Amino acid sequence: MELVILTGASRGLGRAMAERLLAGDRALLTISRRPDPSLDAQAKACGAHLEQWALDLAHDIGAAARLEAWLGRQDAARFGAATLINNAGLLGRVGPLQDADAENIAAALRVGLEAPALLAGAFLRATDGWRLPRKVLNISSGAGRRAIAGWSVYCAAKAGLDQLSRVMAEDEARRPNGARVVSLAPGVIDTDMQAELRAADAAGFPDQPRFREMKAGGALTSPGDAADRVLVYLARPDFGANPVADVRDA
Repeated sequence: MELVILTGASRGLGRAMAERLLAGDRALLTISRRPDPSLDAQAKACGAHLEQWALDLAHDIGAAARLEAWLGRQDAARFGAATLINNAGLLGRVGPLQDADAENIAAALRVGLEAPALLAGAFLRATDGWRLPRKVLNISSGAGRRAIAGWSVYCAAKAGLDQLSRVMAEDEARRPNGARVVSLAPGVIDTDMQAELRAADAAGFPDQPRFREMKAGGALTSPGDAADRVLVYLARPDFGANPVADVRDA
């Protein structure tokens, strides 16, 4: 049985991944702001092992400690592999940095960078003695690889996530049975975040017309198709060969 831990499973890409990860040969733990009763029903129907934690990563800094304790109670012999998918993200205020308040900035950085770092550290510590393949998949963005005016905090969080993943990969490569780590950009997905970007004030977000054009031109990937591509990448035998990757370059 494979163990998968997934954050941000309540909507968008995370929700689509959760649906696809539910299977009888897999144990899935989700960490989201709210549990999803329909996932419970799906898990029951297919015989999957599902546990849902209702935690807001923008405020709950105890999530990593809870995860480490939970993993410490698991019998590693039950599993053939273990994976952490840091998917949760927070758009933050779109516009010049000077217009964002401290709470908004802190929440976006906490969800986008601090929580993945804390959860990955907890996962790696708790599973360090597990003699099985381990993976950490951080869901990044093209926004972390190019500057986009008006989107400073989100871009910074994703750029930090890329660099965090590079260093984690270097560290794990030096350890016996080290985990394989990838920060993966999933493409441009038709989610609530995209709708927020299209609705942003173009005066503070000069790229707004381009995001509207992508929607109008059908250039956005559906959450389901994006989830399929991400999970195919996760299953690749060379996962981890490039710690910063993009599904569109696969």
